[in-house]
Order: sequence, then C-alpha cells, then structure tokens
Amino acid sequence: MTETFLPSYSGVTTSVCHVVTELREKGHEVVVVAPGARRTREQGPAEFAGAPVHRIASVPLRQFDVGLPSPEIERVLRDADPDVVHVASPFVVGARGLAAARTLGLPTVAVFQTDMAAYVRLHTPGPAGVPAASAAWRWIRRVHSWADLTLAPSGPSLTDLRDHGVGRTALWRRGVDTRRFSPVWREDALVKALRRELAPDGERLIGYVGRLAPEKEVERLTELAGLPGTRLVVVGDGPSRAAVGARLTEAVAGVTGRPNRPPVFLGARHGDDLARAYACLDLFVHTGTSETFGQTLQEAGASGLPVVAPARGGPLDLVTDGENGYLFDPWASGSLRRAAERATDDESHRAALGERGRRRVAGRSWSAVVDELVDHYRSVRPVTGRQRERAVVAA
Repeated sequence: MTETFLPSYSGVTTSVCHVVTELREKGHEVVVVAPGARRTREQGPAEFAGAPVHRIASVPLRQFDVGLPSPEIERVLRDADPDVVHVASPFVVGARGLAAARTLGLPTVAVFQTDMAAYVRLHTPGPAGVPAASAAWRWIRRVHSWADLTLAPSGPSLTDLRDHGVGRTALWRRGVDTRRFSPVWREDALVKALRRELAPDGERLIGYVGRLAPEKEVERLTELAGLPGTRLVVVGDGPSRAAVGARLTEAVAGVTGRPNRPPVFLGARHGDDLARAYACLDLFVHTGTSETFGQTLQEAGASGLPVVAPARGGPLDLVTDGENGYLFDPWASGSLRRAAERATDDESHRAALGERGRRRVAGRSWSAVVDELVDHYRSVRPVTGRQRERAVVAA
C-alpha cells in the first residue's frame, strides 16, 4: 500500500519500484496499492513489473497525491489474500492498510522512510511547529504499533524510533543500482559535452541532486558561493525551485573580487539522464538534516563521487569522515564550506575518496537487500507449503 507511486517521483516511489521489481524477478506475486494521480493528466501505470497496481481515491496536496483512507483498501487486501502486507512509509493510506490487515489477520511489515515529524515541523509556521511535530510522533508511534515489525533504514533512524517509543524494530538498509550509477558514464559523449558546457574553464562542479523543498534545506549551498574554481549544479525540481534559485544566484553574484559563474539548474532527471548528471560532477553535497537514510549519497558513491553531508541522521551511516567524503556540522557557520574545500582541493585525494565510496556501496544491490527484506517477511509469518509467496506493497 503506498502513499506515493508513479507517475509521482520521490524516495519512497523509487524504493517501492525497486522492491516490486526484485520481488517479481525472484518469483513472488505482488500487488501494489497506491493513490490515484490527480495532479497530472497521466494516471500512472495499471501494472508495474508484472504487478497489478490498484488505485484508490486521492486528493492533491502540495506536490503529492494524498490517498484517502478508503474502505476499498480492506477489499483489495481481502481479494489479494497476501502472505504479508508491506507498508512503506505509512501515514494515511498505510495507517488504514495496517488497521485493515489487523482486522483480516494478515502479518505486516512497516517501513519507516520519511521523517514525517520533521516534515510537519518545517511546514508549520512559527512556534506551532514544535507541538505539531510532537503530535506527528504520537501518530507515528500509534500507526507503527499496529505493525508486526517496523524496519528502519539507518542506525540513527532506528534510534529515533526506539527513543519515541516505537517497538518491534529492525534495521533494513536501502539498495543502490550499481549497474546504472557508475563511473563509466564519465566516458559518455553526452557527459563530456555537458561538462564542457558547465565548466568551460575547467571548474570543479559541486552538485546537489534531489527534490527542491523546504525539508531538503538546499539553501545551505549558499555557503559554497564563490568557492574558488567551482560552480554549483542543482539537479531536481520542487516547490522551492524559485526560492532556492534566487538565494543561490544572489549569493554567487554577491561575491566580490573575482568573476563567478552563476549556479546552473538542470531540472528533474531520471534513469540514464540522472546517471549522466551525477557523472558530470566532481563533488556531491547533501544538505538536509532530517533524512532517515540519504539514497542520493549512495547513488553518488556508486558514481565514484566524494560526498559531503551533515553529521546528522541517515548520512552518519553512509559517510565516514575522510574515507569517502566529509561530514559537516549543520549548525556551525563555515563547516560546510570547509568540508567542501577539503574534498575538492587535491585531485588525487578527491579521486581516492570517490573510489573508496564506490567500493563501499558495491555490494548493496537491490537484489541483495530485497533478499534481506524477504527474510523479514518470513520473520513475521513463516511460510510453509507454498512455492511462491504473495505480498501487498504499500507506501
């Protein structure tokens, strides 16, 4: 059951798509329950990787289609009669799915992927943000109490869940598509042409990849304005596109003493075009402090890039200071800039960081992590007497 799915793109969507694809390739039967697409004319696929996609009623909210907690969910579950219900990032649809599964006596695995409390805090104006976040945690605790098992993507997020009273938890990290994200793209003709366009004087390209939204804190990149011999590259789109563009452009234009190229925005990219965007960079910078994991850090690592990220949340599991990049203190002025300077000053050091990062994620294929996921499925309900297994995936 999913809070978001194609044609909408998000970290949850990407994860669900990989899980469904791998489950199908491993011979399991899968049903996806997802909100209908209301924001665009494109309604999204009725089938994905051979798995039927059941669309439920939804309403558009900000950049997403929010599914309604319809009784239809229970009907779909009853008809599917799954061995396990996988609920990814449950909040509204997932909550109804967990409740329906309990009614039907179906085992459930909930995946904690979005720090909804941090999201609520950032989107609630003024001092009301703190109590709003506390209310969100109360809801998260209640929803996850209905699951037989909650999976967290990183050590810090697992600690957060336990500190907020969520029980029956385990660690399940995300995979990365190392076949798609790879240093070999640097030899691609389109990548070379893009680098010539973006760095005509041999500038080092410092990039961010992801949604442009308040919770991503992309405005932190202003700290890198005017870093000698560099240019900022932003890949992605979202509700903060105009605000982030204005902030970064103003910051770069305000640097005196030497000419600086303005930041460049490449828009949202997917598939091979996204892999090419990573490949044209020299350094990847992650800015958000409320990430439960940090999938783009893995994609950058698979692409052979050194990374810089805040010493907070999911990135703590993915970045070792001085090994594959550098961590910065998000509350210390100048810390991000110093980390970026350390990662880019020496070409051989930058290449060594990137190579160690690539080796670090080399074994984290989606096939391997989905094998781990199936083990978690079996832990909530050992399956006997069936050669094939069925799952309902919800995000």
